[in-house]
Amino acid sequence: MKVCPACGLQYQDDQTHCFVDNAELTGMDDPWIGKTLAGRYLVEQPIGEGGMATVYRARHTLVDRPVAVKIMSARLARDTALRERFRREAKNAAALAHPNIIEIYDYGENDDGSVFLVMELLSGAPLANYIAQGPMDPGRVATLGLQIAQGLARTHDFDVIHRDLKPENIFIVNAGPQREVVKLLDFGIARSMHDSRLTNAGEIFGTPQYMAPERITSIDAGPAADLYALGIIFFEMLTGRLPFESEEITGFFIKHMQEPPPKPSELVPQCPRRLEELILEMMAKKPEERPVDAHQVIKELQALAPKSAAAVAPPAATPSRPIAAPTLPPTTLERWARRTAIFDQMVQRAFPNGQAPREVAQLLEQIRGTLRRVHEIRSEGLKVQRKLEELERDARDTRARLGFAVQSLAEDLSQAREATRQAQQEVAPYFEAEEQGRVAYAQAHGKLAELGGYRELDAPSEPFAKALRDVADALDRWALSKGAADKARRWVESKSQEVDDLEFQVKALRGNLERTENEYLDKKRSSEELLTGGGNEAQEKEKALIEMATAFCDQLRSKKELSDLFRRLEQDG
Repeated sequence: MKVCPACGLQYQDDQTHCFVDNAELTGMDDPWIGKTLAGRYLVEQPIGEGGMATVYRARHTLVDRPVAVKIMSARLARDTALRERFRREAKNAAALAHPNIIEIYDYGENDDGSVFLVMELLSGAPLANYIAQGPMDPGRVATLGLQIAQGLARTHDFDVIHRDLKPENIFIVNAGPQREVVKLLDFGIARSMHDSRLTNAGEIFGTPQYMAPERITSIDAGPAADLYALGIIFFEMLTGRLPFESEEITGFFIKHMQEPPPKPSELVPQCPRRLEELILEMMAKKPEERPVDAHQVIKELQALAPKSAAAVAPPAATPSRPIAAPTLPPTTLERWARRTAIFDQMVQRAFPNGQAPREVAQLLEQIRGTLRRVHEIRSEGLKVQRKLEELERDARDTRARLGFAVQSLAEDLSQAREATRQAQQEVAPYFEAEEQGRVAYAQAHGKLAELGGYRELDAPSEPFAKALRDVADALDRWALSKGAADKARRWVESKSQEVDDLEFQVKALRGNLERTENEYLDKKRSSEELLTGGGNEAQEKEKALIEMATAFCDQLRSKKELSDLFRRLEQDG
């Protein structure tokens, strides 16, 4: 893109001079600024940059809605695996539909092969900015942590593992006086348990400071790895520093796998004991020693957070919704309508007898005709956009409804998992007693075998008789302990069966959502093709408008009596 240094109007790369003031155009540093993606997302300015992509503020030109657009770096666009991760970020985050997870509106591909996704535009700052200011109050840690855990629970409920949870990927939205809303961001390396795996053996993705031990040694790390990262984030929020520090990546890996974390109370004496216990439990080296799931973390944080936190955390079943504009937005059309009115005044003033040169009159008529066509395209596009937004609204309602149903079942599942874990701990002594009884019987039977086993004796033998009594006693004790163990085993199995039943129900709901999402995407695709085609035609017409306006102004630029009208054009730009 190019820009006029005098009036700021933007032009395509093949333009050389501004039609308003004839100034020579200069190139823009960022080639995406001023471009329209998919025929409707006008890129306005960069707001953030990462290793894989740059995030821009943009505007949906049909409904005049501000959005954020994440565009993959051109140097990575040829990497099919990275492109697939980018696509999966859109798919994973869009289907989750939770107030504590950033909403994804759209996904597409540019002509040069680079990909982009369109997200809600957030106002606030990353959690990392707040941590940089120093330790947080334990109550605020619990309040914000509750929302983080709610968003994380939703991702896990739908079998999505974030895999790169860190303060930079947690955004704090300023939602009003003393009200902060947490949004989880960047699902670019998230893995759905149902997706084909993009991570090969030996590859490690994520941030070393927050990486669970099993993430370092295996690609099969589950939801517990996210809980480990969340425990580190809570530690950092509370103390203002990481639990492990190293100048090398391998140093972090070694400490995650071998070194116990310091107690938060050693750095922050006012840390509540229950919060400290939760953080240390989440940072346990073995996944099975951490909370059974994010719902258990939520349960603990609800007891720790101030009572007002319930008002801060948004309800899990209420998705955010963009509002459709009722009329065509005052964008390109109004600007060109004003310019055309000025062009009319130029012709009337320059040729008061009504005898304008043929070329000037033809250019003005072509501008009017092209403007009418742009209006038709935009009007048609707005109808398609309204239809698309109706589809999106239905999809959001379905996601919210199924998401709430999954959450309700997942909470029951969480309790069942915790009950099963506790049951396994309670019955462990019965299984240990059973094993001890079996070993004692084996030892007694071995001694009897040394004395000749169960053969018929020629004469009474007290050692043999004692060995027989010991075998009988050991067998009785083993039978008693086995009976108690079998009863305990059936109890644990009933608990496990309850977990299996709930997991089956949750899986069925996930499958229902996946089917409805695929149906929605099929319907959405046809509408998007119409919008993209119309948008591209509108861009070509707007480009033609600039070319015709340039030719028109060149014919009249030498007339001094039109200088004030040219200034009005410049002010309008």
